[in-house]
Amino acid sequence: MYIVIEGQDGTGKSTQARLLQEYYEKQGKEVVVMDEPDGDLPQAHDLHDMILARGYKLEPMTNVLLFTAARVELWKKIAEPVLKRGGIVISARNYWYTLSYQGYGEGLSRSKIIRLTKETLPEKYFTPDFGFILIVSDEVRLERQKGRGKVTETFEAKPSEFQQKVNAAYPHIAKDFNLQIIDASGTIEEVFDLIIGKL
Repeated sequence: MYIVIEGQDGTGKSTQARLLQEYYEKQGKEVVVMDEPDGDLPQAHDLHDMILARGYKLEPMTNVLLFTAARVELWKKIAEPVLKRGGIVISARNYWYTLSYQGYGEGLSRSKIIRLTKETLPEKYFTPDFGFILIVSDEVRLERQKGRGKVTETFEAKPSEFQQKVNAAYPHIAKDFNLQIIDASGTIEEVFDLIIGKL
């Protein structure tokens, strides 16, 4: 089974992915969590690091190419083997992140992002068994980010106009790809119960 949890920064994607991992592991199932697009794979992390941690001001298409390269590595080396063994892959984000940030946020052609991704990743990547988008208000999201300390990632540090474009993108993406929107403004346990109720 392949599950994707998507959403703006500060919506709780990684937290919910870990809770789902624990939930399924208690049932004796093999589970892997991928924090796209870097995860625990060194080569994917290095590609991600070029975008977010080294201070480069890259073109939007360069960001897409690097993110896509990292996704290929993660999918082939982590996700695909687990799925072939009948295990569960839970991904905190997938290419919908790039559609929202580089497409809606940075103005790159969304059809070009989709075409490039489809040329490099298999059909299963695009058809998760369950896809969720976590949504919270800007006020809640910003308050949660404050609790994480100084924001240093390139896209998290962009001005509010960019963040508003990204926030507005997710309902459109949910509609376009038939994804389930989860109100993530409640407690961690409440949000988890909403997700479990839809699985």
